[in-house]
Amino acid sequence: MPFSVYLIVCPLLFLAGFVDSIAGGGGLISVPAFLLAGLPAHNAIGTNKMAAGMGIVVSTARLSKAGQIPWKKVWIYMLCAVLGSSSGARLALLVPDRIFKIIMLFVIPLTAVYILFFKPTSAEKEPLPEKQTVLRASLIALLTGVYDGFYGPGTGTFMILLLTAAAHYRLGESNGVTKAINMASNLSALSIYLLNGKVLLPLGIIAGFFNMAGAYIGIGFFHKKGSRIVLPLMLTVLSVFFVRLIYELFLS
Repeated sequence: MPFSVYLIVCPLLFLAGFVDSIAGGGGLISVPAFLLAGLPAHNAIGTNKMAAGMGIVVSTARLSKAGQIPWKKVWIYMLCAVLGSSSGARLALLVPDRIFKIIMLFVIPLTAVYILFFKPTSAEKEPLPEKQTVLRASLIALLTGVYDGFYGPGTGTFMILLLTAAAHYRLGESNGVTKAINMASNLSALSIYLLNGKVLLPLGIIAGFFNMAGAYIGIGFFHKKGSRIVLPLMLTVLSVFFVRLIYELFLS
């Protein structure tokens, strides 16, 4: 692996961890980082699963220790996420690299619109009967798991939006539930990419440490003012990635 790849990926993975700790959505930077470094789409997504998984496991363990994950229900959601994520990852591996990048030409503008206009709401809804809550949250875990296995960026934020809007979880509760589900879907997809030789282990592990360092420094750092720099940073990375995609697909 050329050293130039590490020079591109590691600072951006640090930035992704920093952004994720402030406002979420770090995957919207980390996946483009691997692609900007020249990795094929499947290798980029698989290696990102390794790097992101390291941070997600740490975050989930911390929330579990703080008693913020209701494991009696969450294990059901995690099983649904594993089923969805493994299916999404297998589907992604069937898509040729060029077609995958063409799909991203449509995904990136939609992602930009999403991060500009959609935020989790703090408005609390009346709790649902327990069976309805479990059923809705399980379906959310299954569907977001498919997306996480196929592509991934923004999964955690999408999940929080759906859990609060459809399953009527409180915003504070949904954070712990989301981390546990996201950990399950990420590790499930990672296993599929590993088995198919799509994970560059040295790069993924080193980038994972940079991601964890960014998250560690980002926690509480400029918590109010710092969130103002997140949106321009994310949009800048997405814009650069979009231009590179157009060049690779049509001008190279």
